[in-house]
Amino acid sequence: MEQVKLGIIGLGGMGSAHAKSIVNGNIPEIKLTAVADTRDQRLDWAKEYLPDDIKLFNDGYAMIDSGICDAVLISTSHYLHPVFVTYALEHGVHAISEKPAGVYTRQVRKMNEAAMKSDKVFALMLNQRTNCVYRKLHEMIESGELGALKRVNWIITDWYRTQAYYDAADWKATWDGEGGGVLLNQCPHQLDLLQWLCGMPVRVRAFCHVGKWHDIEVEDDVTAYLEYENGATGVFVTTTGDAPGTNRLELTFEMGRIVCEEDSLYYDKLSVNERTFCMAEQEGFKKPDMTRIKIETDGKNEQHDGVLRAFADRILHGGRLVAEGTEGIKGLTLSNAMYLSSWLDKTVEIPFDEDLFLEELNKRRKNSKKKSGSGVVFDTTGTY
Repeated sequence: MEQVKLGIIGLGGMGSAHAKSIVNGNIPEIKLTAVADTRDQRLDWAKEYLPDDIKLFNDGYAMIDSGICDAVLISTSHYLHPVFVTYALEHGVHAISEKPAGVYTRQVRKMNEAAMKSDKVFALMLNQRTNCVYRKLHEMIESGELGALKRVNWIITDWYRTQAYYDAADWKATWDGEGGGVLLNQCPHQLDLLQWLCGMPVRVRAFCHVGKWHDIEVEDDVTAYLEYENGATGVFVTTTGDAPGTNRLELTFEMGRIVCEEDSLYYDKLSVNERTFCMAEQEGFKKPDMTRIKIETDGKNEQHDGVLRAFADRILHGGRLVAEGTEGIKGLTLSNAMYLSSWLDKTVEIPFDEDLFLEELNKRRKNSKKKSGSGVVFDTTGTY
């Protein structure tokens, strides 16, 4: 069987999980040939838990240059995602990056330009696109059966994190190390799904509360208001401070309401287009007849392994990726716009001034506190 020889750069929680999944045979199209990390304790972990034939590097660039990898998976701190992706592609190596695509859109735009010039495969680990519920919803929206979008409401507050989580690494929850908080670490999947399902808004007004529930310098509580070109509006609420938390996506269309919650999809289907009904009905309080339908899906939710299988299939056979790497800039645009709106205390138009965003980010990076991490690497199983 043909296999892609893969190297992993970064052996934190996600990098280690990917490594274990591959060596356990979950992605037979991929063979792990090398790992790289700048931390001796993570290389020691690799020596103990990974097969002896996997080469260890303390430098990601050296691993790429070694020639023993057809492709690399980037699982480092966020600022380095575009750096290693660009280096890999420019040196003839396929690349897949963990989310987010980067910290600021100007850097990611340059990465995308490098990807367009390369003949190598570039993918992004947007694993929530494999979820059968979101795939089915996307299919329904694309078919046009729901009519035009009217309203979006996503409450995603089941990202609960303790202080120990933030204290684990020196780069976590700092402007200079991570580049942001809940929007950049936990929510890239939801922000990607938001634009994948509903398209990009044209205006954003956001309120990002810094260190509201934890001793951190970045945001851990966000409420954002969105406006779309067709007049649709939306609210996006997220935090890492609520327990037990909620994950409820509610979309209102001309033909009814879709609710996505607890891995189920419900469609409150109207008997007639609401816009047509509103203008024609003579009774002032009457509503269109409605039927509640539980939408059936194929039940498949392959998550990270599915993304990696698709990545290997594209390399080996020209198959379809779960998410093209260049699409990562869309969700990042949303988080950048939310940050900029909160920082400037005003509504921000999309596209926004990327130079102004970087200027504001760098102000916060300059004053970012240095800290030492506990070194704990938490098991990420079941946290996505």
